[in-house]
Amino acid sequence: MANKKIIKNDTEIISNVDFQKITNLLGTDADNLLHHKCKTSAKDTLCAPSPDYISDVLVPSNRNPQVLRNLAAIFNYGRLAGTGYVSILPIDQDIEHTAGASFAKNPLYFNPENIVKLAIEGGSNAVATTFGNLALVARKYAHKIPFIVKINHNELLTYPTKYNQIMFGSVRDAWNLGATAIGATIYFGSEASNRQIMEVSEAFEEAHSLGLPTILWCYVRNEGFKKDSINYETAADITGQANHIGVTIQADIIKQKMPTVNGGFTALNFSKSDPLMYNALTTNHPIDLCRYQVANCYMGRIGLINSGGESHGASDLVEAVKNAVINKRAGGMGMIVGRKAFQRPFTEGVELLHGIQAVYLCKEIDLA
Repeated sequence: MANKKIIKNDTEIISNVDFQKITNLLGTDADNLLHHKCKTSAKDTLCAPSPDYISDVLVPSNRNPQVLRNLAAIFNYGRLAGTGYVSILPIDQDIEHTAGASFAKNPLYFNPENIVKLAIEGGSNAVATTFGNLALVARKYAHKIPFIVKINHNELLTYPTKYNQIMFGSVRDAWNLGATAIGATIYFGSEASNRQIMEVSEAFEEAHSLGLPTILWCYVRNEGFKKDSINYETAADITGQANHIGVTIQADIIKQKMPTVNGGFTALNFSKSDPLMYNALTTNHPIDLCRYQVANCYMGRIGLINSGGESHGASDLVEAVKNAVINKRAGGMGMIVGRKAFQRPFTEGVELLHGIQAVYLCKEIDLA
């Protein structure tokens, strides 16, 4: 009864319990991540995710009513429904990384229906996967969970290996199979990036005309971006600019890898930069690095979702929760996590997705 005097309702009880679990999972990183105060871009300059995000930000834009309706379908599905945050299950690694390499740990997912089942049981806002996977289950599930069709991929059967996103189908195909939105990748910095920018820009324009929201995988890819054993493909300055190009071609949501370093432009001595990018707009703190990514998404007016990365086994839940805390406190809109969820037993995958969502449902975790 003592707790009831302090905690007013069941929602707060759940929130407090989750906060303690999250704190325990973060371990020695808890204080650094949960109590950090961002002194770069102030939180009151951001457009933070909220239940009224579509009405407040996108209704005044050029997005048509069908796009707004389909975005609302994504925002109002799953365990995060009505919060303004999203948790998306992406499984396109069967093409991007080969099906065998992706599904060997859990052959259950060679069957596309189990991909959709994991997204539903995991409380995801949507499932993002290939034309083939979604087409095979479209009539059974298109009305049960929002579909995001990934329309381009990098295939790994060409020898020697190349990295070049190519279209695997049309926007009209995605619309016909019941898609709620489409997704596409651009390898910014690659030799093929100019073509990919033009192709994806045209695809996004067509998608919007058909009422489909667009999600852009804003990945940086160039072997030249690796120097002195540091991979600047995940540098905050370079990925931030990739995000800014992505919102310029009217992506509705930006997917980006979590920044791990900074100073890519200066270390590689290319493009243009300003010292203020490194001593005023960012610090070395992971939340500040991620906030710079958010700032490049029109100060959060276009939502940033960070990817979960590869599976490392036992540490996956801790890594996923840590990244979710960084994303949320930086001003991001959510997480899009695949391998950490599907490369483990089904029940454990569901629990991992729920663990990520707990961060966004936890009121004690707010903008830094």
